[in-house]
Amino acid sequence: MALSSSLAQVSARRTGSLDSVLAATGIALLGFGVVMVYTSSVVEATTTFRDPQYFLVRQTIYAVLGFVTMVLVSRFDYHRIKPFTYPILGLVTVLMVLSVTGFGHTGGGAARWLAIGPIHVQPSEMAKLGLIFWLAYSLEKKRERMKSFSIGMLPHFLMAGFLMLLCLRQPDFGGAVVLLFLTFALLFVAGARLGYLLGAGMLGALFAAWAVRFTSYRWERMLAWFNMAEHRQDLAYQPFQSVMSFGSGEVTGLGLGKGLQVLYLPEAHTDFISAIIGEELGFIGILVLCAAYALIVARGIRAALYAEDEYGSYIAFGISVLFGVQALVNLAVAMAMLPTKGLTLPFVSYGGSSLLVNSAALGVLLAVSRGTKPRNTRIFSELSGPDPEASAMLVTQAGEGTAG
Repeated sequence: MALSSSLAQVSARRTGSLDSVLAATGIALLGFGVVMVYTSSVVEATTTFRDPQYFLVRQTIYAVLGFVTMVLVSRFDYHRIKPFTYPILGLVTVLMVLSVTGFGHTGGGAARWLAIGPIHVQPSEMAKLGLIFWLAYSLEKKRERMKSFSIGMLPHFLMAGFLMLLCLRQPDFGGAVVLLFLTFALLFVAGARLGYLLGAGMLGALFAAWAVRFTSYRWERMLAWFNMAEHRQDLAYQPFQSVMSFGSGEVTGLGLGKGLQVLYLPEAHTDFISAIIGEELGFIGILVLCAAYALIVARGIRAALYAEDEYGSYIAFGISVLFGVQALVNLAVAMAMLPTKGLTLPFVSYGGSSLLVNSAALGVLLAVSRGTKPRNTRIFSELSGPDPEASAMLVTQAGEGTAG
């Protein structure tokens, strides 16, 4: 009876309809990213590669691959990830180690990429998703012992801390912050003691302050950020030009392809693409962009709340937090509300590693949403099945769950 009930649930997950709103929003961002990469990179592509469509062609290929990845992953039962949790975590850890031990490809002063033939892989992007999978798996197993420091807290912070140290060695301070935030968020949702989390949070803040103050280039960048007017020709040049982009866009923007800051803003098609969006589409464009990310986060949290088990809930919540935090930090950096961090804008910034990992993550989120529906509806649909004994057992379990 239990086996037939489990098979019925797996079948429902495979045939259930996915969250069309979430899927449509992700696909719209993929297409929007291709357009904005083209408008923000045409000048650099022409002057550097003598081909105005150099970045457009590559981003289009990444977007198509991302779309295919998202569709394929969304059709799999997310529970099949469980047996591969430790191999995935081990693989991303090895790739992170390789990137900081002389095998990393340097770009922008950081060894964040591994060159595999013509393909450049960014291990830190995969580490974020790998950590979510491992935390979801571990937190589900230890759900009865989450109040314990040695079981519920220590192993998770040790693993996350190791990955964070590897990020800092690249260096990738923004990636380390995202990994820490993901760990805190999932531990909080899983029911870890608030006192332990607050204590770890204070230690993390002290370590972050130490990492900034006693690393010369980070401290100089911080001082320049505090006084951008005096450093607008050197260390604060990029954030200053980014703020100019937002300002020149005003409410409705200058129009697609009519922005002028692409002539002055470095990395306009990668980390600072939101500044070009602000210039060409104005405040309204940024508002719509923020609404799109808010919608993804909201639908992701909805999928987490209605997931069939805690494993799916943790995965959905972790991925939702990942999208939300990266979008928020990227926009805050582009608006000079935070110092430069080097985080991409999900689905929009140029780059294959980030786009493919985000597409895979969205596919997993859609897979979780595919099997989600209100519990009462799920119970009544099971009652209408051909197995009366399994239906009776479901009713009994539902009653016990309500009473508890």
